[in-house]
Amino acid sequence: MSKLLYKEWKLAVHSVVYLFLLIGALLLVPAYPYGMIFFFGCLGLYFTSQFARENSDAFYTATLPIKKRHVVKSKCLLFVSIELAQLAICIPFSILRLWTLPEGNPVGIEANAAYFGFGLIVYAIFNFLYLTVLFRSAYQVGKAFVIAILPATAVIALMEYAVHLPSFAWLDSVQMADVPRQLPVLAAGVSIYVGGNLLTYKAASKQFERVDL
Repeated sequence: MSKLLYKEWKLAVHSVVYLFLLIGALLLVPAYPYGMIFFFGCLGLYFTSQFARENSDAFYTATLPIKKRHVVKSKCLLFVSIELAQLAICIPFSILRLWTLPEGNPVGIEANAAYFGFGLIVYAIFNFLYLTVLFRSAYQVGKAFVIAILPATAVIALMEYAVHLPSFAWLDSVQMADVPRQLPVLAAGVSIYVGGNLLTYKAASKQFERVDL
């Protein structure tokens, strides 16, 4: 499987993904809706799928001496590796932001523990809807993106809106006293992300088994 994942990174990843991996630098912008970082992450995954489709990646991979579910697993692992890499790159920028811009983000949520939890939830939703629709044919990347990005964007918008409500002010805090309240959001995000991607793999594999390439 490591060789298949290497093949994905080497042959299937669109060059724009490397730019979007560094988009965590937007956390240093004083007033910016940081949820857009997750939107750009989803957009990078779409560009990668589009690039792979134009190069008949699914057909090429399926001709290898592997099972169809391995094709799906390699794509799921590619998505997960890109998303986790982006989130990991965001962490040092979020720490640097605390040092350089301690006054907070007036536009939306701060880059705190809850923010990363929401990010994992956004990616879990996107992966499930996108990959399960994509592997019905392995080619309808546009349809899959529209179906997946709408609810993912809704979660981003809800996250950005919630922090402006007085009862959810703790979601926007970078004070140590509020971290215990934010950690359950992060834990929920991790659980949903892990469980969601396992479900995505199983559901997408079933879809792809029915496809005649």
